[in-house]
Amino acid sequence: MLKAAKLFIGGALALTAMFATPANAELSDILSSGKVKIAVPENFVPFGSLGAEGEYEGYDVDVAKMIAEDLGVELELVPVTSKQRIPFLETNKVDLVVATLGANPERAKSIWFSSAYAPFYSGAFAKPDVDVSSMADLAGKKVAVTGGTLEDLAITKSAPKDAEIIRFGDNAATIAAYVSGQADVIVTGNMIALGISKEHPDFGLKTKFIIANSPCFIGIKTGNIDLLQWVNVFVLQKKLNGKLNELSEKWLQTPLPPLPAL
Repeated sequence: MLKAAKLFIGGALALTAMFATPANAELSDILSSGKVKIAVPENFVPFGSLGAEGEYEGYDVDVAKMIAEDLGVELELVPVTSKQRIPFLETNKVDLVVATLGANPERAKSIWFSSAYAPFYSGAFAKPDVDVSSMADLAGKKVAVTGGTLEDLAITKSAPKDAEIIRFGDNAATIAAYVSGQADVIVTGNMIALGISKEHPDFGLKTKFIIANSPCFIGIKTGNIDLLQWVNVFVLQKKLNGKLNELSEKWLQTPLPPLPAL
């Protein structure tokens, strides 16, 4: 009877351990499974978007491909919106997030960040005749922003109470709203503004003020220390061998600037 009880307890513990194993794997699990699942931007040119050939392309997509290549495993791209990035990592739908993810103390309560791998800054952009040069000047203006982003957090905290902040579900919707005249100002990243300028050169879009420099970091689930260390070595090597600079020149039309390391 005692032997049977021990066997039952042992089996239950083994079953518990099996189900407790996180779906998003540590480095050794990724290597043994032969696959890495990486979140990339669903519609955020030039970091990630669906290309003319029906495949995702962009800076972040190329970084994801390099990660899989260096790991020697198959890549599964998981396109995400801004709001999905951290939840997908926390709920084990992806192993890594390479999707223009900015780092801040609030987000660091939930996930870990690698060293920065790409440049990015956010600001307020508008046509030349829109008189805006600071956060205070957003008073009485209609401001388009993608909900849940660092830009949204910044203007929600600091914009005047009479600024009309209009939030959209993703960057594509924010851009479309601004281009169609639904807002006076768009608060977004510099690359989004660059894309608008290319598509609508007649706008003469100008940087009115910079909200924050926010380089892009790779998101990793808290506790995956081996994976974090590997990613940091990966980023360091790609900086040193010029591969990240090549991507910056290709997709962002600018040399890779100095980036912070964590």
